[in-house]
Amino acid sequence: MILTAVVLAAAAPGLFAQAPGGPVIGPPPANGPRLYSENCLQCHGPEGDAVADVDLGHGRFRRAKTDAEVERIILHGIDNSSMPPHNFTEAEAMAVVTYLRSMADRNASSKGNASHGEAIFMGAGNCTTCHRVNGKGSRVGPDLSEIGRLRHSNEIEQSIVDPDAAIAPSNRFVKLVTRDGNTITGRLLNHDTFSVQLIDMKEQLVSMPTANLREFTFIDKSPMPSYKDKLNTQDLTDLVSYLVSLKGGAQ
Repeated sequence: MILTAVVLAAAAPGLFAQAPGGPVIGPPPANGPRLYSENCLQCHGPEGDAVADVDLGHGRFRRAKTDAEVERIILHGIDNSSMPPHNFTEAEAMAVVTYLRSMADRNASSKGNASHGEAIFMGAGNCTTCHRVNGKGSRVGPDLSEIGRLRHSNEIEQSIVDPDAAIAPSNRFVKLVTRDGNTITGRLLNHDTFSVQLIDMKEQLVSMPTANLREFTFIDKSPMPSYKDKLNTQDLTDLVSYLVSLKGGAQ
């Protein structure tokens, strides 16, 4: 598998750095739990599952997928519903979002069997044919050694079942056609006016002068296949649990 939808090329070094539409990186701001308890708990409950078809504690929302969309609902509410706007600053709203995402990650970790998920990743899932974790596996796809620090459980699960839904710019694949007709496909590392660098499907680093190309095309679809019909519910839960546990360093 190639989790192109879920890995940042480099996490921003500042605390709570945020990629556009992506998660806040870092520990939850201290006031997130307090703001949730004082403003959200009465309707949503302590576990976030008191409203029908919504389970905040497991990252399931009716009308939002990204952190930015959840933040907007918190600030502005939902018209013609029981969800009111809140008089929060943007920082306070994002503190609640970060708390909700952290709660969902904890639930994902405890719900699944991470050891079984690792066995799927290393074995039947064939994930290491494209991905690398702590020095083991392929370099064709993104290194997932820190995926649990960079992405939340709901985003990781989406990338497994619907890899085309959101492909991070840092994980784009490209097709190069040279002037003599050779075609090279791989994960883009860098490009500028004069050259293109990528990792090809044989894990080889390719650096090509743009003057030698007659075609340079971004591939719209993720090369990763969907595992929606390849994993049962428990196997998917276990795999997500394993990936959420990857925070960097040896496991």
